[in-house]
Amino acid sequence: MGKANEKIQRLRAVLSHKEADRVPISDFFWTGHLLKCREKFGPDFDPYRMYDLDYIIITPNMDPKIQPFEILLEEGADIILKTGFGATIKRSGTAPMPHFDKFSVETPEEMADFTFEDPADPRRFHQSGEDQINCVGDALSRGIPAWTERVDAYKDDFAVFGSVTEVYEYLWRCIGTENAMYWMLEEPEMFADFVGRIGDFLYTFAEAQVKAGKGRLSGMYIWGDVAYRNGMLFSPAIWRKLFKPQVKRLIDLFHANGLMVVYHGCGNATPIYDDFVEIGLDAYNPLEVKADLDVVKIGRQYEGRLAFVGNVDVRCMESGDADTIRREVLYKLQAAQGGGWVCQSDHSVSSDVSPESYALMVETLREFGTYPLDMARIAAELAILDK
Repeated sequence: MGKANEKIQRLRAVLSHKEADRVPISDFFWTGHLLKCREKFGPDFDPYRMYDLDYIIITPNMDPKIQPFEILLEEGADIILKTGFGATIKRSGTAPMPHFDKFSVETPEEMADFTFEDPADPRRFHQSGEDQINCVGDALSRGIPAWTERVDAYKDDFAVFGSVTEVYEYLWRCIGTENAMYWMLEEPEMFADFVGRIGDFLYTFAEAQVKAGKGRLSGMYIWGDVAYRNGMLFSPAIWRKLFKPQVKRLIDLFHANGLMVVYHGCGNATPIYDDFVEIGLDAYNPLEVKADLDVVKIGRQYEGRLAFVGNVDVRCMESGDADTIRREVLYKLQAAQGGGWVCQSDHSVSSDVSPESYALMVETLREFGTYPLDMARIAAELAILDK
């Protein structure tokens, strides 16, 4: 546990707005990028071990029903399947995202009839299999190892984070985004009842996950995409009324168990950052640059109150241009002074990022990211790159 403890303490310091030995780093990786790396480095390539990253997120099966995928159609690279959410999903070849063809709930009244299996069922943590959140993304996975086995594989060398969605992130997988937008306004009582049921399910699931972790977890991620490029998907007032109390329940649970908490929300959710401060969130991720977010500026605004994880523009890595990549990392390093920033992409390392480009990002951080940061050296290097 020596190596893991070093990384855990590094993250704890930085998320508490203190300087550690160096700036922490981690990321999420698309399948296409991993395939390129395996071609270059060998079939056993693991980015977390290759680059000695600081933390990894490992998610159990949180599907409403624990069941194998039902394959409805398979033609060449196209596959249509049904998951434990009851959703019908199409995966097409190397397309970056799956397409949701149908959701199991089609009328507001059906929300009351939606059933959940036991959120604390041991199979979620101790049985291999497949589930929608882990296995249906930019590629389709089948028969992944049990959560506890995946945790054991990394616990000695990394800070291991478990994860859970917030209610909205879970809810749209049951009823679809369009229905969610309409029903929260047109059928507020039925919608609120469903929010409450999902909130209870997720809280119990999270509680069981912490227990199943048996001290192996250092933190928890809460997944909650409630914004897009230009702002919130719905009003901050609705989020505060329906979803904020549920997020607070989770944060309080995790803090009571000594766990760091990071909230992952895509898009521009700045209208509710102060709410996250109020309910005790440790850090926010990923701060997408294409949503006009700049961690250097935002970090100053929330200095000492909210830490940030991410904001390295993946488009810079995709460019393959060494100066562009180095400049991006050096500029964002300004947010790390005094702690409060973990180096990471502004969403994930896409299939268009070459192994060399990601390696350069890591190398730049290692070269300049040792505490105390040499801000004069960073500024001088930026000046050269800006010429």
